[in-house]
Amino acid sequence: MSLKLLPVSLKPKLLSRDSDMKTPENIFDPKHYSDVRLPVMQANLLPPWCYTSQEFYEREVQEIFMKIWNLVGRVEQIPNPGDYFTLKLVGVEVIVLCDENHDVRAFANTCRHRGCRLLTGEGHCEKRIRCPYHSWAYAFDGRLVGAPGMKKTVDFDQSQLGLFPIRLETWEGFIFLCFDDHSESLMEYLGDFPERFSQYKFSDMVCTRRKETVIDCNWKLLTENAMEGFHTGTVHRDSLGIQKLTVEETLGQWVTAFHESSKSIATLPGEDISLPRIESLSGRAAKGTYFVLIYPCSTWACNQDGVFCIEQYPDGPTRTKIVLVSCFPKKVTEQDDFDRIVDRYYHRIDYSVPEDIWISEEQQAGLTSTFSTTSRLSSEEPIVHSIANWVLDRVLDDPQPPALNEATTG
Repeated sequence: MSLKLLPVSLKPKLLSRDSDMKTPENIFDPKHYSDVRLPVMQANLLPPWCYTSQEFYEREVQEIFMKIWNLVGRVEQIPNPGDYFTLKLVGVEVIVLCDENHDVRAFANTCRHRGCRLLTGEGHCEKRIRCPYHSWAYAFDGRLVGAPGMKKTVDFDQSQLGLFPIRLETWEGFIFLCFDDHSESLMEYLGDFPERFSQYKFSDMVCTRRKETVIDCNWKLLTENAMEGFHTGTVHRDSLGIQKLTVEETLGQWVTAFHESSKSIATLPGEDISLPRIESLSGRAAKGTYFVLIYPCSTWACNQDGVFCIEQYPDGPTRTKIVLVSCFPKKVTEQDDFDRIVDRYYHRIDYSVPEDIWISEEQQAGLTSTFSTTSRLSSEEPIVHSIANWVLDRVLDDPQPPALNEATTG
């Protein structure tokens, strides 16, 4: 039996890279994002290089993370003078400590002698911060108070060699850092968030658990994931179930969406055990959960019985450390059965967050493909659109404002 060859025109063809898949030479030219700037129901998502490019990430560091306020912890982590914790945010090593007056301060975690890192992890300093290399010593206000071996050094001025201070402000027990001394105050940055969420009385809460993990994805992917309910029916089908979110308007550098539920969603569906509700809540806040994003990447779930936050610490375009933070009213934590009941809240986090991490890492893997593209937004992803445009407003060479529409807020 003889075989017939197909006509050349009918032979299957290998896909070739479409021009839309290529990373442009100048990724900060606004023309590459014209379709992202459209109203949400006409707009495209950010192109893949925004999640994979080292150059794009470095621009985000320069124009976003080094200029705005970043959530980094709670004051109860360092209750006593000399208590400290350290962190690394976009490559900057930082010490956060409690001084003799019980004020919270932040300093660059680098000795002024030869640059050695001074402290690691968290702990307590007795009277001084002492460099592990040559024993230079610093007071809790940052002053250099001991410099062994420098007596013969010509024109050595100890008063000019204190630790570099980093701007720090607190609100309701939450600690925020800003590397830019000239940016707006934290209260200006937060806009109407403090007023609208005052009934949660965050200052009366305490952090009961901080859990760290490192994930292999861009910081924006987990942020987007936290602020849309579209994925819940698929990713969380067997855990949380579907969550429908309604976006509300905001003033300031934050966005929010509400999910109505008579039962707190801080435990898994089917759980019949819960902590007391926050007594001060009324109106809509008493009827469900507010999901909040304080830009750039601090996400909150404000439930009827407590608050769950995710702190993010980007470490390159495809790697991010996250800290899962659980807070409850201090009065509730003093109940005899708190430890037993709160375990169900931690179980919910430890069950569902890995699902979000898994899908974010899968998305990151797909975005690195030569053939990766992104397309249109659904009606259930308005805050994903807001996040994209908030970032573009700050990183493009000559950003044009996005088209006005109901989903671009903050």
